[in-house]
Amino acid sequence: MDVAPDRSTFVCSHCGKAILSSNIDLHYFHCSRNLEKCKICNDMVPKKHAEEHYLTTHAPVPCSFCNETMEPEIFAVHQSEKCPQRMVTCDYCDFPLHAIDLLEHQEVCGNRTELCHICNRYIRLREIIIHEATCNGVTDPHDTAETSRGREAERDGDGRRRPPPQDFSTRRLVFSIAITGIAIVLGSFIFPKKTT
Repeated sequence: MDVAPDRSTFVCSHCGKAILSSNIDLHYFHCSRNLEKCKICNDMVPKKHAEEHYLTTHAPVPCSFCNETMEPEIFAVHQSEKCPQRMVTCDYCDFPLHAIDLLEHQEVCGNRTELCHICNRYIRLREIIIHEATCNGVTDPHDTAETSRGREAERDGDGRRRPPPQDFSTRRLVFSIAITGIAIVLGSFIFPKKTT
């Protein structure tokens, strides 16, 4: 008759693992001599790598944008979504700027206007998407919404309504830019900057 080997287990008081009773003494000696429990994540790490484990896994990490230090678990979210110094782009002009400055910039930038080529009205950039979805080319006489240029700006000095602005061709635009450039160059020769 064969006797079955003893398969009872004990829990190691150092690491908390269930160990066969026949190996518990040897395990405990090895475990307590070579391993230690991380105080943060409770993982068992080799004593010689404990500091490296802390530095690579748990040490606070400085943000390269704002120099704030934080836990590594939230570092990626901070840099991509929460850091006030991360770079973002304006919804209206695609200009890159720091997140902390975005709200103030978009407040001004969103109030700029563009001409709607369907109804020939100036529309704020912050309202242009909704306007384009609903514009049917007819100006509503009961529409009381003011544009940033104001209703008075649409009238001549004698109260008559000005005709809508004409589309500029690319050729006229390039010509206007060239004339402006020439004027700037001539102005720099006529009115040179005085050095002190």
